[in-house]
Amino acid sequence: MAFRFLHSADLHIGKPFGNLPEDLRGRLREARHGLIARLAERARSGGAGTILLAGDSFDTETPSPAILRQALAAIGQEADIRWIILPGNHDSLQAEELWRRIGEAAPPNLHLATSPHPFTLAPGVTLLPAPGTTRRPGRDLTEWMDGAETPDGALRIGLAHGPVLDFSESGTAASVIAPDRARRAGLDYLALGDWHGPMALDLRTRYPGTPEPDRFKHDAPGTALLVTIEGPGAPPEITAVPTAQFSWTSIGFDPLLEGSDPDALLSRLPQPAFRRTALVRLVLSGHLSLGQRNGLVAALDVVAPEFALFETDETGLSIACEPGDLDRIDRAGALREAAQTLLAESEDPLLSLAERETSRAALVRLFTLAERAGA
Repeated sequence: MAFRFLHSADLHIGKPFGNLPEDLRGRLREARHGLIARLAERARSGGAGTILLAGDSFDTETPSPAILRQALAAIGQEADIRWIILPGNHDSLQAEELWRRIGEAAPPNLHLATSPHPFTLAPGVTLLPAPGTTRRPGRDLTEWMDGAETPDGALRIGLAHGPVLDFSESGTAASVIAPDRARRAGLDYLALGDWHGPMALDLRTRYPGTPEPDRFKHDAPGTALLVTIEGPGAPPEITAVPTAQFSWTSIGFDPLLEGSDPDALLSRLPQPAFRRTALVRLVLSGHLSLGQRNGLVAALDVVAPEFALFETDETGLSIACEPGDLDRIDRAGALREAAQTLLAESEDPLLSLAERETSRAALVRLFTLAERAGA
């Protein structure tokens, strides 16, 4: 008998986004709360009655009462969907008070997968959860699945949170999940969380990625996975379904050269209809004169306010001074001497990259101020 469910993870409800502009933080936090309704709709439209949340549903072990109760109320409103929530590392079982509060306020359609024991998801379907015990458990919490007994002919679905590679620099290799756990444990599917980008380890093991991206690192749209398993041993049918309200995109271009057309670059940005919910990092590289660089930046400054966030990375952009560029700052005197010093430092191979970049940025700033003063 076929079983269909939606696999998601890493909702990080309540994430503060403290490094972003204040007006944007609230919009991003609300988008994360709205995931509950969007996931329910994706499950419902895909014919799934169960949603598996593979850890880090909350961003912290101490969400505010409002964040917690509003999330649980939103789950309760989607009463036709059964939700299975697994402790991750941001919301591990070590946060005893959190899970006590969740248990007290959980709506009837929410099941807490807080114990590493098999339980029946549906007739002929057994879930094997590996709840996060601490932020860094120091062992592979899925190991118990290998010997777990389930009814003959039942589907075996694993649910866990953690890395299959040492994604961090914290040296937590002991916590790494065996990448072939699905094979070792005879699982029909292993639903993982922790990695914020989609990743397929093998036919039966998937990370869905966060359904609402929160950084530029992965350059992937927010999705959840609609999974259908026809029967024990059958390969799962997996479809990524869109879930995100905001997009985070790093855009790189072929190296810019003198004479490059700014309009051609602008044409590759998201179209105006999508800009209000787009966070964009524009990565510039190549070689431009000071004047051309400022012309390009001026064109970008015109469209930047249309985006939720617009950043420009000029680290790979080399700035050349044409014969008249320094004259446009000043023909003599202290400003001219300062400009010449900054130009020399920006090209000095004996200085570090950071020092050259600081001098280059100061020269660009000086040139921009001079142009504005002369306008």
